[in-house]
Amino acid sequence: MSSLPRARRRARRRGAVAAAAAACVLATAAPATATAGRTAVGTVAAAVPRLDWSPCSYAPGFQCATAEVPLDHRHPGGRTIDLAVIRRPATDPAHRAGSLFFNPGGPGNATAGTAALPVAYEAFPRELRERFDIVSWDPRGVGRSTAVRCFTSAEEFAAWSARVPDGFPVGARERAAWISAFAELGRLCQQRVPDLLRHVSTADTARDLDLLRQAVGERGLNYLGVSYGTFLGATYANLFPGSVRAMVLDGGVDPVTWTRPSPPLPTDLRARADVGSAQTLARFLDLCGRTTTDRCAFSAGTPRATRDKFERLLRRLAAQPQGEWTYAATVAAVVEGLYFVDPGWTDLAGLLQALWEGRAPSPSAPDGPSGASETSTAAGKSVTPGRSPAAQPPVYPEIEPPYAVQCSESPVPRDTRLYPAFEKYAHARSGDVGRYWTWLSEPCATWPARAAAPYTGPWNRPTPPLLTVNTTYDPATPYPQAVSLTGRLAHARLITVRGYGHTALLNPSQCVSDHEVRYFLAGALPPRGAVCDQDVQPFAPGTEASTPDAPAPDAVPPGK
Repeated sequence: MSSLPRARRRARRRGAVAAAAAACVLATAAPATATAGRTAVGTVAAAVPRLDWSPCSYAPGFQCATAEVPLDHRHPGGRTIDLAVIRRPATDPAHRAGSLFFNPGGPGNATAGTAALPVAYEAFPRELRERFDIVSWDPRGVGRSTAVRCFTSAEEFAAWSARVPDGFPVGARERAAWISAFAELGRLCQQRVPDLLRHVSTADTARDLDLLRQAVGERGLNYLGVSYGTFLGATYANLFPGSVRAMVLDGGVDPVTWTRPSPPLPTDLRARADVGSAQTLARFLDLCGRTTTDRCAFSAGTPRATRDKFERLLRRLAAQPQGEWTYAATVAAVVEGLYFVDPGWTDLAGLLQALWEGRAPSPSAPDGPSGASETSTAAGKSVTPGRSPAAQPPVYPEIEPPYAVQCSESPVPRDTRLYPAFEKYAHARSGDVGRYWTWLSEPCATWPARAAAPYTGPWNRPTPPLLTVNTTYDPATPYPQAVSLTGRLAHARLITVRGYGHTALLNPSQCVSDHEVRYFLAGALPPRGAVCDQDVQPFAPGTEASTPDAPAPDAVPPGK
């Protein structure tokens, strides 16, 4: 759990997952090397950046560098921007096999690679750490790279943040405040970083990644991407199909859902993240109700009684908040708390029980286990890697980059008057969590910038075999998204993880790890239809929960 401020919680997306991986087993893979390709269709080759590695002062044992890349890859001779890059060299250099790039998701959160990799590194299997340099970077617009920063001071940010309801807006007055505040955010960004806003798309980052691949001397890319990082991986694989060596995509984002406005819903509702959260929450409450209060503090003795208790708690908070724990803030914390099982579900149960008993945590207390995935550098004290003294973490929570990336390339309905109706629709199909996911996408309705050169397909260009991985109950990237992603790629194989939580990275499975390590080191694919179980079941030890099957498909929007 995290003590991040409320505004940082609002900024989190489906992929804020990286640094919490320190407690998890990380697994990757790699098939045979493919012929390298140097440029994507429609682009001009940019100069490969030089990486002058030096020790990272903020991360002992790691090396930092700064890469200079074009702002606009279509015009590589124009303005340049900086990317902060980090690596941990292979621990067995005599048997070094290459570099493995890691993207922790987002898009655009403080889970940027320079913060995430030092925390997550020990979770990589020993074989990978021995034989590969593990490399990550802050994507353009984020963190220590040339960043989208739209406030001139922490005070300006605090004044703006005070206007935004925590979690999501409830009622007409809060909805108006939310819409107005995020429209203002867009205007501020357009005024202060107009050129950068048009060049922070996933396609721009994929082109950066290809330059980084060449900069470390790799003919083919080895890559692990989680959550939003799966969309980045799919984009790279289709822009540079001849430059892929191995790619593991964990917690799938369907690229067509992301890039096309059909059905005409906000992005997160198109992706059915609300349905995934509702199904996972239902399992959380059922499994909690099947065990004792020493394993799940919120248990009411039976699944039905526990579900009823949860509903009563939310209705009580809607009528009378406990300090800063409003109904909406609590629903947001529940969604985020479902991201990882151990110890996240136990911690979430403890939070709900504390609220039930009227023991509201203080504002600085934990606000949801997914917060552990963000390494806060808001104090601005970290030393900048590489050559650019301006590329420091901001002195306020980094809220702009997620919107800058997603809103520039993932279409949403632009009429803000429609969002109460979307909320009603999402609530009807997914309950309270539907409201959270509706409003998470709404800031894109008033975002002023569109990506100059996005990638929208095709998604099936021939590549070496890729691996996709997904839990059956993922509250942010539902299992059907991974099925769709796998089917759209030209050559991909899905590992189904019978379990709970957001990504196998945060919810490890030795079975998945074994499959992926064999794939990475020996090029061995798992069998078709491979199914794995998680290592730790909810509320372990001694939980009586049965192994979960995949959730049944539910209805699509009427007429779609």
